[in-house]
Amino acid sequence: MITHSWKAWPARIPQYAVASGLALIVATAMASASAEAGQPAATTSTFTAEVWADNWFALYANGKKVGEDSVPITTERSFNSATITFTASYPLTIGLMAKDYTENASGLEYIGTDRQQIGDGGIIAQVRDNKTGKTISVTNGSWQTLVLSKAPLNPSCVSSSNPTVDCKSSTITAPAGWSKNGASSKGWKSASVYTPAQVGVKEGYAMITWDPAAKLVWSSDLELDNTVLLRTSVKAP
Repeated sequence: MITHSWKAWPARIPQYAVASGLALIVATAMASASAEAGQPAATTSTFTAEVWADNWFALYANGKKVGEDSVPITTERSFNSATITFTASYPLTIGLMAKDYTENASGLEYIGTDRQQIGDGGIIAQVRDNKTGKTISVTNGSWQTLVLSKAPLNPSCVSSSNPTVDCKSSTITAPAGWSKNGASSKGWKSASVYTPAQVGVKEGYAMITWDPAAKLVWSSDLELDNTVLLRTSVKAP
């Protein structure tokens, strides 16, 4: 008598079913992780910034430089406005690096002429969300500022015949990630607001229709602080 032994073979699962199952598992895990972290996907928007500066600026959004003044800081008497369109997501941290023109580290301009003097800065900006058409931020006293370059520390050197030697200065490096969301506020202070007369607004300023809430700002010293950082954060609407 011959006895046959039968072995059950597992049913074959179609490859497409395996792939679909794995994709579902990965998607579920990612969604679960996102929900647990409380971080829903950010919505990207397009923004338009209008800026006027005495004398130069660079614009940052969430840590990324998105534009700058087209006239180099090395250009004396560069007073102009600029319109920059960029893409970013909320919460939005807007940063400005602003520089007043100086010939060198002395902090002076028109060196060697009868106009040798300490210059002054000033900047104003407004940002609009193009999707809603609403202005979501304007420069004012609520912005934070940090001074990077200050000169001359001894203003009396303005009359020196050798200001590059006699004028003293102070310079620090911009903190890493200063224009990113959640950046440290250590050492930062509230921006100071100035009038158009105090800044002495010139070419380009009147070419933009400014929101009534937009103000000319700088650090606490309009003349001696030559390079400043400014920033603010905007929550999702």
